Amino acid sequence: MLALRSKKLFPLATLLVIGGCSTTEPSRTAPIAGPLDFAAEPTYHLPSDEKLLAHGRENRELNSIDQPPPPIALTAYQEATNTASLIMLEQMARDRNPRLTRLYHEYQAALAKSQYADKLPDPRFGVNVFGNALETAAGSQRANMAFSQALPWLARLQADEQRAIFEAYAIHAELEAESLRVEAAVRANWYRLYVLDKQIEIAKANQELLQSLIDVANARIATGAASQGDVLLGTLELSQLEERLLTYRRQREGVQAELNRLVGRPAETVVASPKMLTPHLPGMSAEEISQVAINNQPEIEAAQMRTHASRWGVEVARLMRRPEFVLSASYYPTDDNRPPSTVVDVGQDPWALGAQVSIPIWRDKYDAIENEAKWKHQAAHASVEELTDRYESLIVDLLAEGRRSQETATLYQATILPQARQTLDADQAAYSNGTVEFDRVIRDYRNLLTLEVGYHQAIGDLATAIAKLSQAAGQDVALNASSNSN
Repeated sequence: MLALRSKKLFPLATLLVIGGCSTTEPSRTAPIAGPLDFAAEPTYHLPSDEKLLAHGRENRELNSIDQPPPPIALTAYQEATNTASLIMLEQMARDRNPRLTRLYHEYQAALAKSQYADKLPDPRFGVNVFGNALETAAGSQRANMAFSQALPWLARLQADEQRAIFEAYAIHAELEAESLRVEAAVRANWYRLYVLDKQIEIAKANQELLQSLIDVANARIATGAASQGDVLLGTLELSQLEERLLTYRRQREGVQAELNRLVGRPAETVVASPKMLTPHLPGMSAEEISQVAINNQPEIEAAQMRTHASRWGVEVARLMRRPEFVLSASYYPTDDNRPPSTVVDVGQDPWALGAQVSIPIWRDKYDAIENEAKWKHQAAHASVEELTDRYESLIVDLLAEGRRSQETATLYQATILPQARQTLDADQAAYSNGTVEFDRVIRDYRNLLTLEVGYHQAIGDLATAIAKLSQAAGQDVALNASSNSN
C-alpha cells in the first residue's frame, strides 16, 4: 500500500521557481530578540499565474486520491542477498505498519487540501421577509432576496495552493523517512534474533562440553585422583549456564514481539532468524555517504519542502494586505396593489447591483502577520541545516561503529577464538592426566564461552550499523552481505 521513495513524484525543476515576497526579512517595527542574520537571505520571484495554475493542475492529476499507490519494488540490497525472510518482513512492515498507514492517510488528506486551496469561497444567498410590508408608491414590498460572491485576491489563492502542495510533498517525504526507519528497525531486530539464536546455540553446545568435563571429574573421583569439589564446581557452572539460557530465550521473545509489532502481526508469531551473516562495510568514505544522504535522505527533503511551503506562506501573508471584493445583487418582489400612476411603475420589481471592498488600514496587524510568516520561513530554513549536520555526524559515528565491529569480528575469528579453543583443549587433556586443576579448565571454558558470544555480537553489531547507514543515506549503501534463513 505504501510507496517507496520516488523522485518522480514531482519535477525537481519546480524547486527553482518557488517564490515568495521580494525579501523574507521581517520588518523591524518592533525590537525582536535573537541574533539571527537575514542579510544572506536571497530574493524570490513568483512565476506567472499561468505557471502556478498549470503546476497545481499537474500535481493534482499526478497525485489524485483515486490513483492507487505504485507497486513496491525490491531494493538492490534485497535483490543481491538471499534473505527471503527479511524481504517478506520488510514488505509486511511497509504494508501493515500502523504509523506508516497513518502518515499515508495524512499525505492523502494534504493532497485533498491542495485541490481546493485556490478555490473561491462559496457564494451566499439570503432572503429577508418583512413582518410588516414595506409600503412604497409602486406597491407593497414583503421580502427581498440578495446574492453575493466574495472575491479574494486571486494571487493569494494561487500562493495558498502552492503552499498546500509543498506541505503535501513534505508529508510524503516524512512517510518515506518513516518507511526507512521502520525498515532499519526490522533489519536491526532480525539481526538481533541472529545474535540471540547464536548465543542459545553456543550455550547448548557448552552444556554438552561442561557435562563431558563433569563426567571426566566423576571418573577421576572414582580413581581417587580428584575431589568431590570438582564435580560441585562443574554442576554450579552448569546451573549458571541454564540460567543464561533462560535469559537468552526471554530476550528472544521480546525481540520477536517487537519485530512482529513493526510488521503489524501478532506478537507471538514465530520469526526465523538468519543461519549465517557475513556483512562487510561499504567501500565508501563518510563524506561520500553524507553526500548520498544530502541527495536522498527523505527527512532532509521533508525539511526542504517545508522551507518551500513557508516561502509561499510569506507570499500569502504579504498578499493579505490586498483588499477583498464582494459583488452582490438584490431583488425586491413588489405587489401590484396601487392605483395606476404616471409617476411610478406600479407593481414593477426593483433590483440592485452592489460592490464592497475591504479596507486594510491596520498596518501593524499586517506587519505582524508578515513577520510571523518570515520567522517561520527562517525556522524552516534552519531545520534543513540542522538535519544536514546531524546526519553527517550520525554517518561518521555509524561508520566508526561498523569499522570497530568489523575489526573486532576479524580479530576474534583470526586470533582470539583459535587460541582460546587451543588453550581449553590443552588444559582439558592435562586435567585428564592430572597435571592441571579443574578450576583452570572451568576458567578456560568460561573464557571461550564469552569470546564466542562476543564474536557473534560483533557480527550482529556490524550488520546493524550497515542497516542504520542505509537508513541515514536514504538508500541501500553498497553492501557485500549474504545470509540464509532458518
